Amino acid sequence: MWTVIESPIGPLRIVEQDGAITAIEFSPFRDGTGRPLGDRADDAPLLVEAARQLGEYFARERTEFDLPLAPTGSAWQRSVWAQLVAIGYGETASYGQIAARLGKTNAASRAVGTANGANPIPIVIPCHRVIGANGTLTGYAGGLDRKQLLLELEQDALF
Repeated sequence: MWTVIESPIGPLRIVEQDGAITAIEFSPFRDGTGRPLGDRADDAPLLVEAARQLGEYFARERTEFDLPLAPTGSAWQRSVWAQLVAIGYGETASYGQIAARLGKTNAASRAVGTANGANPIPIVIPCHRVIGANGTLTGYAGGLDRKQLLLELEQDALF
């Protein structure tokens, strides 16, 4: 099941399967991703709740999400995504810092970046909070403009 919501960074498609959120997709949506979508279900309770929490996030009223998540990925990807959730609201971490938290050397930064880019549930699993070692914004599946807006939204909410 899925629904689409409007947000300050454009339409978002939220996908649910078996009682958990499996994807949040940026527009333009691409079907044929291999993710089961099912039917549109704007009134499905979990999708309504996810939309509510995302709305609160964009209104600067929510700093953490409380949703059942089931991202599909390898064990390595899931370990990286678990580290992303640990990055606090309004904070950032570098790819190297994430690698170190996983007990890897800085050489694993590229693998962290690849896993970060494969995150199927952006915003809720906050891959936008990962930046380059020198503090610059680096790749983001939703585009650097969206990444910048999300980081600014969080920074503005803290002050």
